[in-house]
Amino acid sequence: MQGKNQLRKYNNQLTNVKAFNPGLKPGFFYSIPPLVCRLFSIHFICSMTRKERYTFVIDYFEKNMPVAETELEFSNPYQLLVTVILSAQCTDKRVNMTTPAIFEKYPTVQSLSKATFENLFPLVKSISYPNNKTKHLIGMANKVVDQFHGAIPMTVEELVQLPGVGRKTANVITSVVDKQPNMAVDTHVFRVSKRIGLVPQTATTPLAVEKVLIKNIPDQLIHKAHHWLILHGRYVCKARRPDCPRCPIARQCGYAHKTTAAA
Repeated sequence: MQGKNQLRKYNNQLTNVKAFNPGLKPGFFYSIPPLVCRLFSIHFICSMTRKERYTFVIDYFEKNMPVAETELEFSNPYQLLVTVILSAQCTDKRVNMTTPAIFEKYPTVQSLSKATFENLFPLVKSISYPNNKTKHLIGMANKVVDQFHGAIPMTVEELVQLPGVGRKTANVITSVVDKQPNMAVDTHVFRVSKRIGLVPQTATTPLAVEKVLIKNIPDQLIHKAHHWLILHGRYVCKARRPDCPRCPIARQCGYAHKTTAAA
C-alpha cells in the first residue's frame, strides 16, 4: 500500500514539469532551431560521465520515489511466484484480476501441486498463453513440493530449475522477497536504461543490460532500482510515445534531447 501511495504521488508530480525540470518549460526544445538544439544536446549529454549519470538518476528516484514496489498483488512468496509466472507478456492489472480465484482454490503450493489441468485452466484462461502457464504452475508446484520440501527456494540457481521460471522471474522473486541485489530486466528496464544512458547501446541482450546495471548501482538499491525503471517506463518513458515534456529526467536524457531536436 505504501508503494502504491508513493506511485500516486509520483504520477501527480508529473503534471508539474517545473518540479522535475527547473526552468525548463514544456516545448522548450521545440522553440530552438534544430541545429542549435542538436549541438546543445550533444554538449549537454557528452559532458556527463556515466558515473555522474547514475548519480543523477539514483538521487532523483531516491528523493521522489523512496518506496518502489511491484504492482502485482501477493501475500507470500508462493503467491508472488504464481503472479510473476502469470505476468509474462501480460499486464499486472489482468494478473491481479485473475489470481484471487486461484489463491482461493489453491491457497498453498501443496494444494496447487494436486491441481489438474482441467481444474486450473478455467482460472487461468483469461491470461496470455494459458495452456503453457497452467502447465507451468502445476509443474512448478510439484517440483517445489518434491525437491524443495514445499518451501519456495530463494536463490536464482534453484528457482530457474522450476517450470516457467527463467532468470528474469528468479531475479524478481529474490529481489522482492529477500531484497537480494538481483536486477530483473524486462522490456521496460531494457528500454529505459538504454534511453537515459545508463546502459550503452552495445548491450543488446537482457543479460548484458543486467550486468551493466548491477555493476553501477549500489547493492542496497538494486532491488529498488528495478521498480524505479519499470514504473518510469510504464507511465512516462513509454515504448511508442514517451512523454519527454513531462519527464523528470529529460534534461539529462540523450533520447529526450534527440527526440525534441528532430521534431
